[in-house]
Amino acid sequence: MPDLFRALYTRRLRRQVSAGPLPRHVGLIMDGNRRWARQMGLSSPSLGHQVGAEHVEEVLSWCEALGIKHITVFVCSTENLQHRGDAEVAFLMQLIEQVVAERLTRPDARWQVHLAGMVDALPDSTALALKEAVETTRTCRTGAHVTLAVGYGGRQEVIDALRELMYARAEAGESLTGLADALTVDDIAPHLYTAGQPDPDLVIRTSGEQRLSNFLLWQSAYSELYFCEAYWPAFREIDFLRAVRSFAARRRRYGS
Repeated sequence: MPDLFRALYTRRLRRQVSAGPLPRHVGLIMDGNRRWARQMGLSSPSLGHQVGAEHVEEVLSWCEALGIKHITVFVCSTENLQHRGDAEVAFLMQLIEQVVAERLTRPDARWQVHLAGMVDALPDSTALALKEAVETTRTCRTGAHVTLAVGYGGRQEVIDALRELMYARAEAGESLTGLADALTVDDIAPHLYTAGQPDPDLVIRTSGEQRLSNFLLWQSAYSELYFCEAYWPAFREIDFLRAVRSFAARRRRYGS
């Protein structure tokens, strides 16, 4: 598509999307970094992670332009940390530290940073960089929130939430039987990594894969799902706007 036509089409999509219902919270599974790197003939697939990580800031700007205030980005999973090579994981951790420090941890930051995942299981320097981003942006007053899911697994999150809930109730003197008899969904939600954040209305996954891969399993129970063929580093504003337009055209049923 020539640049002029692309610009006109993008402008048209923005108008269409702005007129319809917008998701309050978007989850992003940024998949396909390594495949993009191989497709582009780069010397190392890990370089795809670098381009992909740097692309997050641009995608956040598209969300900001539409007024979408809550974004959760699936940076890496517990499975990534367990099954990728040591060199690739080390590169990814250094990249996270660099991007978070340079792009998100600023006094004038426009996004308040939150974390989801087993942060304390990450290398000390990575955990420190992520926690500093949370502290530095705590006073952000734009109302925009970005949650970085790093070392994250949806099943592990539910286990951790239940464990925390049981400890809290035990300290309050409640029996395990009493907890089991009275347990509700509302009891668990405050103990999730994402406590205080709205559930995602829309989850977008790039690279053509059509699965959640252990991402926000509890929170995405009623989310609309959108799968895009583009690899994450090649994910364009047009692709993003098409996803939001698809969301606006759907009739949400919330399980009914």
